[in-house]
Amino acid sequence: MEKDGIKHVAVFTSGGDSPGMNTALYGIAKSAEMSQLKLTGIRKGYEGLIDGDMVQLHSNELKQWAHRGGTMLKTARSKRFLTLEGRKRALAVLQKNKVDALIAIGGDGTFKGLMAFSEICNLPFMGVPGTIDNDLAGTDYTLGFDSAVNTAIQNIDKIRDTAESHNRIFLIEVMGRDSGYIGITSGLGVAADSILVPESGEDFVRLLEKVRNYDSENAFLIVVSEGDELGAELVASKIKEINSKVDLRISKLGHVQRGGNPSAQDRMLGIRLGASAIKALLMGRKNAMVGVLNNQLCLTPFGQVVKQHQVNAELDELLNLFNV
Repeated sequence: MEKDGIKHVAVFTSGGDSPGMNTALYGIAKSAEMSQLKLTGIRKGYEGLIDGDMVQLHSNELKQWAHRGGTMLKTARSKRFLTLEGRKRALAVLQKNKVDALIAIGGDGTFKGLMAFSEICNLPFMGVPGTIDNDLAGTDYTLGFDSAVNTAIQNIDKIRDTAESHNRIFLIEVMGRDSGYIGITSGLGVAADSILVPESGEDFVRLLEKVRNYDSENAFLIVVSEGDELGAELVASKIKEINSKVDLRISKLGHVQRGGNPSAQDRMLGIRLGASAIKALLMGRKNAMVGVLNNQLCLTPFGQVVKQHQVNAELDELLNLFNV
């Protein structure tokens, strides 16, 4: 499709929700209206796309949601879209509603879905990185990451207060699935004594060396990424094996990290990425994700976005420095 043929854009949020998704929707709506484009929201991600669950979106309504966490379009994980039959039904919905382009806000699973969809659908797709995990190539930060880290830090600071009062070791599990970005960033931010992440194989050995003879009135904080190969419970049992005298507790922050109002950084990122998604489509670009690298807007093909994730070299160096 030629760029001049785009008159109707549809957008949806998919996968895990993240603070900043609503702000991105507002940025998309405002930019679409300025370009005289019709904008339709698809509710509940790929599930809503298959079912044709659609609503008209306007910037005046969306600006009331821009400061709120979660996603006003709802989100879901869709097993039906994994099948060819499900994708064919989604294509029929887009054709019936005369949609000319599709924007998806989500993470790697969302963009893998678009890659599979592109095999039967020739509409231009554009992605906006919305995931607290910060595990996508093509952008320095994903929507929701900064807010999730701020939430984690605020809660870990409170845990330190009670840990200091009781001279306890606390294992605090943060989110991040297969990515250690939340663990490393929040752990360094609270001056944790140890940080365990999926990308590091030496962090656990160093932790055991620290706690083997631990006998102090100071709190001892261990930040563990949920995707770490050991897990908080196993780490706790190993610590008790080598030092049965310690007073140890486990605290899992869980989904509190997904909620809450987006930070200033996530709000600005949402506005920038949302507006850029519309601009890129009108420039004739497709099947790529908008992102920000070195504070410059950029486009990265979906195939490069979902490549194997790794923590960047600088953070890895800091992790090794402060985990000793």
